[in-house]
Amino acid sequence: MMENKAEKQNLDKENETKEKRENETEKEKEAVDLAKRLTECERQRDEYLRGWQRERAEFLNYKKEEIERIEALLKYANEELILKILPILDNIYLAEKELPEELKGHQWVEGVWRIKEQILGFLKQQGVEEIKVLGEKFDPHLMEATEEVAVEEKNKGSVVEVVQNGYRLHGKLIRPAKVKIAK
Repeated sequence: MMENKAEKQNLDKENETKEKRENETEKEKEAVDLAKRLTECERQRDEYLRGWQRERAEFLNYKKEEIERIEALLKYANEELILKILPILDNIYLAEKELPEELKGHQWVEGVWRIKEQILGFLKQQGVEEIKVLGEKFDPHLMEATEEVAVEEKNKGSVVEVVQNGYRLHGKLIRPAKVKIAK
């Protein structure tokens, strides 16, 4: 009986050891599974983070491009209005050119010249600049030739008279100068 008891104790110890080993093996498997799941989660996290960073960079680039487009739109938004004001300025220049000598010091005329200066100031604030072409070589990108005139002291192809001033808006040609050129 003692033997049976000892055998039973040995068997119990063996079963306990076996159970411990099985539990340890099961825990090891769980730890390995958890490590695999952790590794997979980290991989997914890194993938999602890279995707988010890429999308964020694309969004910031898009936002920057949109701001640039809006700025360009606003920069040239007044072009139509400016083109409607330029004929008024042309008429003032024509009046100035044809002004009789006896009216040159008259107060009314001085008032008109102040209006001209106000218009020029406004246009300058809007980014408009007059293209200076008198005496320059004819440039078809900036000028339209209305007539060729015979002039002895001028170089052939140079501008001898400005019929209508040309203008740029922020460097962009909005109206070419109409000129007479030397033959």
